[in-house]
Amino acid sequence: HIKEKYLPRLAGSDLGSFGLSEPGSGSDAFALQTRAEVNGDGDYVINGSKMWITNAGEANIFLVMANLDPSKGYKGITCFVMERGWEGFEVGKKEDKLGIRASSTCSLTFDNVVVPKENVLGEIGKGYKYAIEILNEGRIGIGAQMIGLAQGAFDAVQPYLAERKQFGQSIGEFQGMQHQIAQVAVEIEAARLLVYNAARKKMNGESFVKEAAMAKLYSSQVA
Repeated sequence: HIKEKYLPRLAGSDLGSFGLSEPGSGSDAFALQTRAEVNGDGDYVINGSKMWITNAGEANIFLVMANLDPSKGYKGITCFVMERGWEGFEVGKKEDKLGIRASSTCSLTFDNVVVPKENVLGEIGKGYKYAIEILNEGRIGIGAQMIGLAQGAFDAVQPYLAERKQFGQSIGEFQGMQHQIAQVAVEIEAARLLVYNAARKKMNGESFVKEAAMAKLYSSQVA
């Protein structure tokens, strides 16, 4: 049902968004406080909030993680498909970020949002599993973003190295500067290969969790 309803829209004009992080559960994502309860009709009522949600400003379809049974800890987390405009569902203002400004980052608020029972994604209590899988894959994408950022900065500085003159020559001709340029070039290429390797392993159906984490870490440090 969910695939038939939402995949054609996502393949067309609608954008999706992934709602996991909260004010008190960033790195410790599974400490989330957003709650889901079953109402008298068998549907779900969602209350809580999310923070730092990518594409929230433009998205129409949201995957929202909420805990249906807090007594089970992270095994109570369930994934719900929600739509912009539903009663009680509000998207906050766009954050004024330092970088990656092409995509919006906003807060989400849920005030007694009723989600139809057929809008549970996958199995009840398996939201944590789906979130981990999404995050593992997402690290490869973040690594690629960081390579683009680093390469863009590297390319942008090249003309200045030739234009800026000191002591009768361009600063790019000084050996000390050339050492720095070479080091940065090596680091960018190393980060690129880490990302490519993680992507290759994922495409081949191999385990890639470690490689994706390494690629994200190192490429972020390089950028």
